[in-house]
Amino acid sequence: MNIKENAEIFKALADETRLEIVEMISGEELCACKILENFNITQPTLSYHMKILTDCGLVDGRRDGSWMKYTINEECLLNIRNLLDQLYLELDKGQFIQPVKSY
Repeated sequence: MNIKENAEIFKALADETRLEIVEMISGEELCACKILENFNITQPTLSYHMKILTDCGLVDGRRDGSWMKYTINEECLLNIRNLLDQLYLELDKGQFIQPVKSY
């Protein structure tokens, strides 16, 4: 994944509702109707959030009859984990500049 793709994923996760949706579907496939039950939002608003999550690749959606079902894209999640792991490795090597203390 490139920096732009990673940025889109982090932007998607920066929203409280979308982060909660990701947590909900991280362990199972859920129908949009089940996701909607947990929020005080309209169906079009949920569709907007799901579009952002699917467009960045973090969530996969599939049609099952008239229902949409969503799951986490494990490959995308693994790529993000690898990115964070790499950042921690660089930090451990001391390659990050220490922040300047302000008083």
